[in-house]
Amino acid sequence: MSTVSEWNEASNELNAIVASFDEGEVSVDELFVKLERATTIIEALEARLAITKAKVEELTPRIAKVTEDE
Repeated sequence: MSTVSEWNEASNELNAIVASFDEGEVSVDELFVKLERATTIIEALEARLAITKAKVEELTPRIAKVTEDE
């Protein structure tokens, strides 16, 4: 998951899964499949957030140094 559109697609798919649960559209047979897919999406989104957080934490001191020098 490397682009904003991929993030949005994953978020939209997760929202659709949650909505199907809320609307009672999930049969017992679909329940496990949808829960497994939702878990996979959540894990991918969390991994992407962790990578982004690490990059921000790496850049923060550099940004602070640049603004101090101005």
